[in-house]
Amino acid sequence: MDKIKNLLLYLSAFVPMYVLIALRLIIDIFNNNLSFNILNTINLITLLLLISLGICGLFLNIYHSKDLRREIKIISKTNITDRHFLGYFSLFVLFALQLELSYISDYCIFILISIFIGIVYIKNSLYFINPLLNILGYNFYDIVYIDQESNKQAECKIFYRGELKINQNYLVKFKNDNFAFIDKNKAK
Repeated sequence: MDKIKNLLLYLSAFVPMYVLIALRLIIDIFNNNLSFNILNTINLITLLLLISLGICGLFLNIYHSKDLRREIKIISKTNITDRHFLGYFSLFVLFALQLELSYISDYCIFILISIFIGIVYIKNSLYFINPLLNILGYNFYDIVYIDQESNKQAECKIFYRGELKINQNYLVKFKNDNFAFIDKNKAK
């Protein structure tokens, strides 16, 4: 199940790009710049499927996850949202503006590049690079915290909607030792 959740979290990182590509395809078809042929139909169905899977995967990982939950106290924080978001922007431009998915060769390249990026993303646990979360209002932080159960200090990368406060306790869902989501409700 973790491998599926990881794959779906990867797909969610590209939902904004998939939406842009699908929008471009639909506009081109309606403006008669493209015909509604089998390849364009497959492209549109693929994009709609990827968008749906990405959104479902994001909600699965945030709200319906059985990841380890711990209470932590934030010692220090650094908002690093902008460091990773702009790196993905170049990929969005490459895919959304440069590839002509109405050609079989470009469609195959699109699929292969997506697979290669996915392998790197999942193998290296790069789940924190997710522009969709940023668009949805989540900030990405590097934090130092104290685990309230073990009383040990540690570091991790964490998503939180809003501004984290230092010296406050939070309930956290840890995806792994280096990546987590803070629950909506603070620990008391």
